[in-house]
Amino acid sequence: MTNVDGVWDWSAKTPLGEQRVQLTVKREGDTFTGGMEGAFGSVPVTDGTISGDTLTYSAAVTKPMPITLQCELTVSGDTLSGTVSAAGVGSFPASGQRAA
Repeated sequence: MTNVDGVWDWSAKTPLGEQRVQLTVKREGDTFTGGMEGAFGSVPVTDGTISGDTLTYSAAVTKPMPITLQCELTVSGDTLSGTVSAAGVGSFPASGQRAA
């Protein structure tokens, strides 16, 4: 089981261009709490779960439009990769690294 706690910088290539995000993770057993911060502002993560090395969570953003992001990111050491999906918009690759 990988240490997922901390701050992660990741980005995803979307139709609106590259979106950079800072994700804060605080593990609580098989779940986690935290938040995301980016051009859309700061939002809490919801439904954060951990399965092995994979983080799965949702985040409701309001900028540039109201939409709920579904994120699935796999941690490998100090890097992560996965996908970010948004209903009606599609699914996009994401990757990043541990910031702290």
